[in-house]
Amino acid sequence: MIKQLSKCIREYKLPTILTLIFIVGEAVIEIFIPFITANLVNDIKDNVEMSSVVGTGIFLVVLALLSLSFGAAAGFTCSKASAGFAKNVRKDVFSKVQTFDFKNIDKFSSTSLVTRLTTDVANVQMSFMMIIRIAIRAPIMLVFAIVMAFIMGGKLAATFVIVVPLLSFGLIMVAKKAMPAFRSVFRKYDKLNESIEENVRAMRVVKGFSREEYEKKKFYNAADNIRKDFTKAERIVALNTPLMQFCIYFNMAFVLLVGSNMIISDKASGIDVGQISAMLTYGMQILISLMMLSMIFVILTISAESAKRICEVLSEQPALHDPESPVTEVADGSIDFNGVSFKYSENAEKFALADIDLHIASGMTVGIIGGTGSSKSTLVQLIPRLYDVTAGSLSVGGHDVRAYDIETLRNSVAMVLQKNLLFAGTIADNLRWGNKDATQKELEEVCRIAQASEFIDLFPERYQTKIEQGGSNVSGGQKQRLCIARAMLKKPKILILDDSTSAVDTKTDALIRQGFRDYIPETTKIIIAQRISSVQDADLIVVMDNGRISAQGTHEQLLETSSIYREVYEQQTNGGEADE
Repeated sequence: MIKQLSKCIREYKLPTILTLIFIVGEAVIEIFIPFITANLVNDIKDNVEMSSVVGTGIFLVVLALLSLSFGAAAGFTCSKASAGFAKNVRKDVFSKVQTFDFKNIDKFSSTSLVTRLTTDVANVQMSFMMIIRIAIRAPIMLVFAIVMAFIMGGKLAATFVIVVPLLSFGLIMVAKKAMPAFRSVFRKYDKLNESIEENVRAMRVVKGFSREEYEKKKFYNAADNIRKDFTKAERIVALNTPLMQFCIYFNMAFVLLVGSNMIISDKASGIDVGQISAMLTYGMQILISLMMLSMIFVILTISAESAKRICEVLSEQPALHDPESPVTEVADGSIDFNGVSFKYSENAEKFALADIDLHIASGMTVGIIGGTGSSKSTLVQLIPRLYDVTAGSLSVGGHDVRAYDIETLRNSVAMVLQKNLLFAGTIADNLRWGNKDATQKELEEVCRIAQASEFIDLFPERYQTKIEQGGSNVSGGQKQRLCIARAMLKKPKILILDDSTSAVDTKTDALIRQGFRDYIPETTKIIIAQRISSVQDADLIVVMDNGRISAQGTHEQLLETSSIYREVYEQQTNGGEADE
């Protein structure tokens, strides 16, 4: 885990190393200042000449300024190194997520990935900063301060034989008790983010059913669970303060009482006022160093869980891979399903698709209908290799989809979903996802064919109209037509419309399909629909039922041979939809 995250330091190695150097310099100077100060106090007590006092004082000022400079430089380089490290961690995690396939995404929820990219990275950044700064400084200060305390104080240093083990044991016990509570928090952060994301996405539904109070209560419960865990952990960590104060005051009392007695009663002990002053300072340095180490221990405990969650993403291998010598060109839009079966998980008991045999010639228009849960969407998701088939084979353009370079295959397939997504930006920006180099004339042409120009022309800024995040400022039908235009701009070998005209009327639907025939006649068009009118003029209609192909043929053939198709047709015809 440490090795994996250390790769994220990269171009920030220099500020990281400089931080370590500056911290060592600062610590060493701070250790020697009490030693020099103690000698100065003793010299003053012995009536040394003023010139010597002034010289020592100037030297102490120089050392203090030098220590301050080292500390300031360490702060600057440390902030640069830690912020850069966090940037690289976020970049690596996000880049890794971009390589994931649906199977990988299914393993990590979207809210969990958001938490890992935000809260977890922030914790790891804090930990990195503590390691290169305080985690180096505290041990150096601790070791050197103990050594100097024994050199300066002699028998007085016996106080640390009592205080240091007591404080160390107490701090370790505090951190050990707090660890489980901190670890449980991060899993609950995922639940909290999930509640926020779900609420924002479904805001219209929440408002429509007046469920604001229910959503607020659900969010409050998630937030309160986090509060309880943090309160429990912080209550335990708060014991650090009284324990630290006890040790500090015990040390001060011991040094002052025992040291004063030794000065008065034992002149041969070598203990003087300067030594007592140094002992008090070194004692404070030792105890503060131990406190810092305990804080680092707690923070590292918190960060260890975050680091583990980040490394889980970085270590995840994409479910789909390019072959060693991939095919880099899709010849045409022909599609062949040969005995294809598929299930989403290896442990799943039931296949989502079973025994699919379907052959589609390039340029054909194919309609797919079926009830909810008949795996219509699952079928078409196999074509651009969003998932791999579990059994059988699937070919596009005469080659098995697993033989293609994945990017080449997906660039040849355009999918328009029922729940389409538009990105924040202008209408033109969204359309150019299909072709980044498209001209204004090309944008207008595909929007005319997709029946989107009729509402775009009503906007004052037309193609420069701003689209809000998720396309929340356009209607469902407008969003679908923009997404269809975006897909057409790609001029794919295969165009898949997954119930993507459900929000437009039948007249507009017919005009869009006519535009397909005129604009992309050689493209294979697969139309998933609930309305018979959307597919009845297709070259081939496939009827799906419970993950299998129940029947296939033309509209006239299916009316005679498929009871499912005939029933749906009669229901819609009696409802008057077919006559609209």
